[in-house]
Amino acid sequence: MDQVTIKIINSSGNSLPAYETTGSAGMDLRASIDSPVVIEPLGRAIIPTGLRIALPEGYECQIRPRSGLAAKHGITVLNSPGTIDADYRGEIKVILVNLSDTPFTVNPGERVCQMVVARYSRVEWQQVEILDETKRGSGGFGHTGIG
Repeated sequence: MDQVTIKIINSSGNSLPAYETTGSAGMDLRASIDSPVVIEPLGRAIIPTGLRIALPEGYECQIRPRSGLAAKHGITVLNSPGTIDADYRGEIKVILVNLSDTPFTVNPGERVCQMVVARYSRVEWQQVEILDETKRGSGGFGHTGIG
């Protein structure tokens, strides 16, 4: 497991993101809002976190849904996973969507998503006329059976 140091500005009044367990890949981010925000059924809202980060070159930050919010309330991250690039210095904001049939209230300081920091590779394309053969070949959606 890699360890990387990331500079962070926290203007939220909430604690810094932290891993909840030793095996956690993601850290929860909290809503940095002054008053509750109601997301109507099938509605969406941009929720600020009050966090700004400076990722090192070669890293990205992925913003992902929290499974509990998704399972219990139908709340998810609309552009999941959202990507924070290494050269972005603005506030991290989260686009939440309510896929349930009841309004959902986001309260100040509530955990709204999780953040995973990951390395990435840059691609250099090599244009060819033929690709290597594989057992799967060009089989796509559902080609291996039901579902």
